[in-house]
Amino acid sequence: MMSRTIPLERIRDIGIIAHIDAGKTTITEMILHHSGRTYKIGRVDDGTAEMDWMDQERERGITITAAATSCDWQDHRINIIDTPGHVDFTAEVERSLRVLDGGVMIFDGVAGVESQSEMVWRQANKYRVPRICFVNKMDRMGADLWRTVDMMKKRLNANVGLTQLPLGEESSLTGVIDIIEEKAYKFSGELNSELTEIPIPDEYRDNAARYRRALIENLAEADDEIMLAYVADEKIDVAAIKAGLRRATISARIVPVLCGSALRNIGIQPVLNAIVDYLPSPLDMPPIRGSGVRGQGSGVIEELRYPDDDAPFSALAFKIVTDPFIGRLVYLRVYSGRIKSGAVVYNAVTGKKERIGRLYQMHANNRVEIPEIDSGSIAAAVGLRNTSTGDTICDAEHPIILESITFPEPVISVAIEPMSRGDQDRIVDALTKLAEEDPTFKVQYNQETGQTLISGMGELQLEVIVVRLLREFRVKAKVSRPRVAYKETITIPARAEGRFVRQTGGRGQYGHVWLEIEPLQPGTGFEFVNRIQGGVVPREYIPAVQTGIKQTFAEGVIAGYPVVDVRATIVDGSYHEVDSSEPAFKMAGAIAARECVRKAAPVILEPIMKLEVVTPQEFLGDVIGGLNARRGNIDGIEPREALTVIQCFLPLAESFGYATDLRSISQGRASFFMGFDRYQAVSKELADSIIGKYRSGNSG
Repeated sequence: MMSRTIPLERIRDIGIIAHIDAGKTTITEMILHHSGRTYKIGRVDDGTAEMDWMDQERERGITITAAATSCDWQDHRINIIDTPGHVDFTAEVERSLRVLDGGVMIFDGVAGVESQSEMVWRQANKYRVPRICFVNKMDRMGADLWRTVDMMKKRLNANVGLTQLPLGEESSLTGVIDIIEEKAYKFSGELNSELTEIPIPDEYRDNAARYRRALIENLAEADDEIMLAYVADEKIDVAAIKAGLRRATISARIVPVLCGSALRNIGIQPVLNAIVDYLPSPLDMPPIRGSGVRGQGSGVIEELRYPDDDAPFSALAFKIVTDPFIGRLVYLRVYSGRIKSGAVVYNAVTGKKERIGRLYQMHANNRVEIPEIDSGSIAAAVGLRNTSTGDTICDAEHPIILESITFPEPVISVAIEPMSRGDQDRIVDALTKLAEEDPTFKVQYNQETGQTLISGMGELQLEVIVVRLLREFRVKAKVSRPRVAYKETITIPARAEGRFVRQTGGRGQYGHVWLEIEPLQPGTGFEFVNRIQGGVVPREYIPAVQTGIKQTFAEGVIAGYPVVDVRATIVDGSYHEVDSSEPAFKMAGAIAARECVRKAAPVILEPIMKLEVVTPQEFLGDVIGGLNARRGNIDGIEPREALTVIQCFLPLAESFGYATDLRSISQGRASFFMGFDRYQAVSKELADSIIGKYRSGNSG
């Protein structure tokens, strides 16, 4: 085995997370430049950012897919994942936070805490990710560090540890004041310039001293060692403050806050220092927990894996990418052990062994082949054909299943159709690969409507998918609003006759049955019962009757939708020794089924979704009004800290476009989750409208 080039205590696995347009990618570009990873600085607005490598990212000026890279700073290796900020791509943030040890949270100094800031903060809390914060764009008009800090305290319930103050304000911003080291750093604003250390200007000294005292007092409440020194009135030096702040950050009791302007190259080196000083190495994190299986019948037990190169190998597959040149790339976070390229590994979820072909260190979409990966690494592997997002790859002799990654269910669907017959086969393959990459993107073929439905977290995500189909997979497709899968059922029993008689000069056609139908419990489906006695309908014709009934129910009777939850019983009939046939009895069954349904007080059922909306209190009235306008049925309202949770049942037909409307109503600060609950009868007015459209379509 190769010896480790960088000790584990000097590894930092971090993510850059924030609301859209807060400046995540710009900060990542600056970090890569100052660490010597890149020599030119890409700009998001110009479409030249290294980390935004997809064409659509460069065209739209947003990050769509989480990009991994690494750099070195002060003899430390920093593995970085730059995540998207748009809510439609929340899965990229979710899976990144699952495998990271720390995060750098970026805030817009003008906008403060924005909607997606709240969402990604909650995601980071969910995975207990220690983080530092950088208030960006402090050179903009209206930038206000103290307002942003106050919003962090109120909206995020964050215990803020302010470590820097701005030197100057808005357009006159020239640097930052380090209140821990009691120094100031001036930046020229030039992209390739270095920072200049200067004494704190006189006009800032009192303020800096006051905030330094506040930071130490805050630290004393969060850290026992600082508390003892504080109570004993001992001098707490810079090293002690930094050590205490590191302990408090890793234990998530304090969040250090820095400030600056990434675009003007102000405050980037201090961010790199803070990543090294305050964020954890793999050794600072608790051992990863998982379930292991030992022997037959011994059951599942809890296993721990420590970040040690000599421990059994374990890694989590957190991302799948289809690379046009080398095929399927599986991104791995290694928690324990080490593995070489060409080694055989065990997928503990599927129970299958696979061989790792090659291993790569990633820099956005560029890759450098490496011979092995060790504990704390984030790398990509080729050859794992049967590995999916969330699977555990491990040593076959020491199997373990690590906690997988949970993703929100898709909330919006559209129908997609190939433009030509030649695109038909290619679209299936393309959609399968795209669904492998993005766990929140789902594909299903609806037998009832004959449509292929694609589902995702929002309209932008699906729009990006359609463009990728065209550009990457050369498939032309058109997208349309999906047809809601209504159903029909009956509410009372009914009895009717079905008689099919044809005389054509030669042998005729004769089939005759009496049918009874009755409603069944929701979800039961279709039942057929034969109660013919005395052979009034010969046994060989009974299956034909059943087929005629089933086909009629599948096609629908009143509005062209499937008839469900019905028991059909054949009770009587007659036959002709010469003219009766299976086709004649099939027709007789169909005629009787249609007549029975018409007599049985039929209704149309619509799919009802269970909806949970999480909104700030100030938008509650507008959100409820929007749900009422969409025929929503409010089931409960529950306060939850600074938010309000609305439980609601909403017809699927009324859910289309809700993601966009909710963002508009709540300034993007509300979120929702939706899933199928049940089928329910529609109102008479809506039923008349649906039936009218069906009849006019058929007559046309």
